[in-house]
Amino acid sequence: MCTSKNFAQIIQTTLAPNQAPKPPSNWTQKNQLGLDLSQIAFLNWSAGGTSSISGLFKGEFSRTYIKGNHKWFNELIAKYGLNKQDDIELRKTDDAVQFNSTYGFRKDSVSNWYYSAKFNFNTQFANGYNYPNRDVPISRPFAPAYIFLGAGAENSNKAKNRTFYFSPITLKTTLVLDQNLANQGSFGVKKAVYITDPLDPSKQILVEEGQKVKAEFGILLTAYMKSEIYKNIFYENRLTLYTDYLNRFGNVDIDYDTRLDLVVNAYVKANIGVHLIYDDDIKNKKDVVDPATGTKTQINEGPRMQLRQVLGVGVVYAFK
Repeated sequence: MCTSKNFAQIIQTTLAPNQAPKPPSNWTQKNQLGLDLSQIAFLNWSAGGTSSISGLFKGEFSRTYIKGNHKWFNELIAKYGLNKQDDIELRKTDDAVQFNSTYGFRKDSVSNWYYSAKFNFNTQFANGYNYPNRDVPISRPFAPAYIFLGAGAENSNKAKNRTFYFSPITLKTTLVLDQNLANQGSFGVKKAVYITDPLDPSKQILVEEGQKVKAEFGILLTAYMKSEIYKNIFYENRLTLYTDYLNRFGNVDIDYDTRLDLVVNAYVKANIGVHLIYDDDIKNKKDVVDPATGTKTQINEGPRMQLRQVLGVGVVYAFK
């Protein structure tokens, strides 16, 4: 009779804390910096022309938190552009700072509908001018600044890269934190009150300064869509519509930004963009010269459709 015994040796290993696998994060992020450049130069060009160079810096950053049926999306967009032409001072071509934050909750993991709350903030980096007049700014940092805060419903489809948000209860706050612009009633705030000086009828006496804050309550609709319409050609749209319940309900403020990106490689991209804005509170500025004294002043005209078109080629750097 034969018998055998097998012995198994149990080896235990302990990983150092820095060697242990990290648990999966609920956060995803996107960081992208870009610089678009365009330049044209002339030398003894018989047809004539003006040499110029333009640059546009862009930054897009996002952080998204997803856990269970909860979703929290945060986005920061910054743009600043300059242009220089022969015998003309440096001029601003683009200037924007935008922060968006949306929290949503859905009943199950299948639905694309979320109960959502949204916060949006917009302003600019530097003073804006009605060129060639550089003496009187028509806008400044935080003059204006816009804040949207509301609650509603959001439909978010990650596979199709599109998002629609509707809020029937949205508070819109307009800030004009420059007293001169506030006194003019710029961007819809209540302007200053003046009376005629009884000792000098040609002068005005300030009785009440213009308000720096204007609050509205209305309906907000936003939409975002990005799709690849052809290989390495992406079409992106951002739309914001707002109307106030009490102040001319049905008169809609429009902000539409559309862009076509042509991707050459991971670092080089060409883009064509159009940005349209219509806001009844934003009046067109016009320079007026007094023929008797030669004094230059600005007056407000009616609201106008604002349009900005961009065509650029530049480098893009994405990082984590």
